[in-house]
Amino acid sequence: MVKNYLIVFFFLISCENEQSPYNPYLPDISFERIINLNLPSYDNLNFTGGSVIIDGLGVCGVILFNFNNDILAWEACDPNHKKRDDCPKLEIDGVQAKCNCVGNIYSLATGQLLNSNTTSNYPLIRYKTERIGNNLRIYN
Repeated sequence: MVKNYLIVFFFLISCENEQSPYNPYLPDISFERIINLNLPSYDNLNFTGGSVIIDGLGVCGVILFNFNNDILAWEACDPNHKKRDDCPKLEIDGVQAKCNCVGNIYSLATGQLLNSNTTSNYPLIRYKTERIGNNLRIYN
């Protein structure tokens, strides 16, 4: 009996938490949007390494990135900026996102900071995606 409880206990504490580390510079907001991937504006997402930015979602927008046919959604704000007004959003540079203000570069495949020009080291904030036929649901 005790053995069963220990197994359940270790299982529960070993579960991975999907939450990103808390970032004091960006608010946690709720949103949801469904986009049609057949529209010409999203054509770039049909190819591995393709990406687009969607304004009006998240805090500064959302960067969508096709990583081996899995579309990842990242917050378009630099997560290491204390003041968002000084530098509004990241720009796509191939398979990376770049902050033109301080030069931070992030991987669109992992969200990790590739260089460090600031004292903080937060990764990009990842949002959830779900494919429904030719549509993509993006939400937080």
